[in-house]
Amino acid sequence: MNAFLDQVYFNNSVRAYIVVGTTILVVVLFKKYIAHYLALAFFKILKIRWKNIDFPAFRSLAAKPLGLFFAVLITVTALDKLNLPSELEFSLYKITLRELLRMTGTFLIIFSFFQFIIKMIDFVMLMVQGIYMKEQAGQGTHQLVFFFKDLIKVLVALVGLLFILKYTFNYDIKGLLTGLSIVGAAVALALKESLENLIASFIIFFDKPFATGDAVKINAVSGVVEKIGLRSTRIRSDDKSFITVPNKQMVDSVLDNQSNRVQRRAELRLELSSSTSAGAIENLLSGIRQILSGEDILSSSAFVTGITANAILINCEYFTGANAREYSIIRERNTLKVLALMEQLNIATAQSVSDIKIVRDDDTPETQKH
Repeated sequence: MNAFLDQVYFNNSVRAYIVVGTTILVVVLFKKYIAHYLALAFFKILKIRWKNIDFPAFRSLAAKPLGLFFAVLITVTALDKLNLPSELEFSLYKITLRELLRMTGTFLIIFSFFQFIIKMIDFVMLMVQGIYMKEQAGQGTHQLVFFFKDLIKVLVALVGLLFILKYTFNYDIKGLLTGLSIVGAAVALALKESLENLIASFIIFFDKPFATGDAVKINAVSGVVEKIGLRSTRIRSDDKSFITVPNKQMVDSVLDNQSNRVQRRAELRLELSSSTSAGAIENLLSGIRQILSGEDILSSSAFVTGITANAILINCEYFTGANAREYSIIRERNTLKVLALMEQLNIATAQSVSDIKIVRDDDTPETQKH
């Protein structure tokens, strides 16, 4: 039996063929189960650090590429134990078959490994979206998570490409990296404003000064945020027009997030006739304070703030809830009540008085006697 196993065919013994073939066959037949248990072991390692990892999601994303990487690694390693038959020692376009096989094996290992890494990125971002962004559900901030995911996947793919060039084709990537850095600097200079807006979108994502659906006011623009993009923010204005504001401006300018206000301030200024008596003013102030003491008003004040030549000034200030529609209704109702109270007390508002002065120029010259 040993004599048969030691027989050599094409520079390899029968024993070597059997071992290599059995190894590859076992890996191919049981790849699914091996991948499952490898994923389970990897999952338990991750669960030590992160307790809320979902194993079904992890297995659906990571098990198949992990099993493929393991199968490729074992297959290439097993085939490497065989000697290339001398009959197959030939070259094709100055590349020997041995070198071609080495390049193919290295390429498959690197490709399957980085494919597994990319799937792991999908799982990590899925975990981030499911665990760390529950509080932000429905606010539109998930789009930056997707952007980060795609950006990281592109960077990982570029690293994988560099590995393939380095270890598969023995290409010196130092010059390539230098050239890429120069090109990157030139592109960054040319796209300066776009990069500033991109960085501003990251600031908006992490700092969260506003979110989709918030009513904001910035400079002369006010409206509801409909979309936060990577370059600009889209706002539906009060006039129902669609306004695009660069993210850099949204970060650098003073922004009023009206959706985060807890109260709304209303002010009513009265200019009474200067002939109004002190008793009537006291009755008016008492009535106004009574009007502004309703349940829908959180706090209020009403005082005489000054006296001018033509008017007595009264300033009324009160705060309501944050709802804009309720605020408008309350303000209208209180204004009408104050107006009715003034009519009841027979108090008139100050009238604008204009003094017209007529100056007559006497341009008749005096008669001089000679």
